[in-house]
Amino acid sequence: MGVDYYKILQVDKNAKDDDLKKAYRKLAMKWHPDKNPNNKKEAEAKFKQISEAYDVLSDPQKRAVYDQYGEEGLKGQVPPPDAAGGPGGATYFSTGGGTPFSFNPRNADDIFAEFFGFRGAGGGGDPSGMRGVRFSSNSFGDNMGGFENIFSSFGGGGGGGSPFGNSAGGGGAFSSGPRKDPPIERPLPCTLEELYKGTTKKMKISRDIADISGKTMSVEEILNINIKPGWKKGTKITFPEKGNEQPNTTPADLVFIIDEKPHSTFTRDGNDLVVTRRISLAEALTGYTVHLTTLDGRNLTVPINNVIHPAYEEVVPREGMPISKDPTSKGNLRIKFDVKFPARLTPAQKSKIKELLNG
Repeated sequence: MGVDYYKILQVDKNAKDDDLKKAYRKLAMKWHPDKNPNNKKEAEAKFKQISEAYDVLSDPQKRAVYDQYGEEGLKGQVPPPDAAGGPGGATYFSTGGGTPFSFNPRNADDIFAEFFGFRGAGGGGDPSGMRGVRFSSNSFGDNMGGFENIFSSFGGGGGGGSPFGNSAGGGGAFSSGPRKDPPIERPLPCTLEELYKGTTKKMKISRDIADISGKTMSVEEILNINIKPGWKKGTKITFPEKGNEQPNTTPADLVFIIDEKPHSTFTRDGNDLVVTRRISLAEALTGYTVHLTTLDGRNLTVPINNVIHPAYEEVVPREGMPISKDPTSKGNLRIKFDVKFPARLTPAQKSKIKELLNG
């Protein structure tokens, strides 16, 4: 039966071009050898297999041959009746239109380089729209530096860095019109206070733009990132086409992804805020008052007159995080307790406790 390219890319046989691109992007980034230094041999094999599958299925002519004859017919191992062997190990046969077809497996690094927009093949050069975009932010308090290549091993120079060596039919760049570079993603750390009240962060970026003659120049721009109350970790803010401009390429989108900085008092659970108080056994049995400063600076007092057992949780309604889809609503504040039990009791203390509890 040969290799199942659809199974390798984890797509069905009716997969469209966009489905193939999404699948290849995900799997190639996961199994690229430079991203798997501790398991490089297996990664190289998987990466090569993934690249070959995408190369065949994304090409209408190769895919038509593969769908009809399978891998064996495609590679000439089990040629169809009208096949005729060609020179140099390539396989030639008609696909029905009278046009001879030849298949030579392409270099995996070349496929990867073309897909992600590297200048040049074989792993050399910069990924278009990704390198050269630099960030700085007065909100972050440090220079966020420049975007590097997808993997640090991709530098300048030629194609000597291929983990698979060179293969026949290296192929040229795609010529199906302008393509868009993949999004450039960057974490955006925020405090719980910022996510509670909302804020605006200013980000200065430096990127390359092209004039009408095709020459590029570096420009700086200030982006205002408006963070709404209640936004959660993982929320994405997209600035369309703010990557570097390259010929025949639509610039990449810049995507900032909300991340939550640890807080000294609260942790977040969905729309709820959770705080834990360590109390003594005497406080747990006789009553305890919780004093808190809320994320918007208010002093909150919560008296608790119930007996506090280790699993006890006091819920204060509407003192949690704002709900972003309904700014007038909030989650709850949940107060948990860590009850500190005494390490030992004297016989007299045990007797008194028994007397009190049994009385």
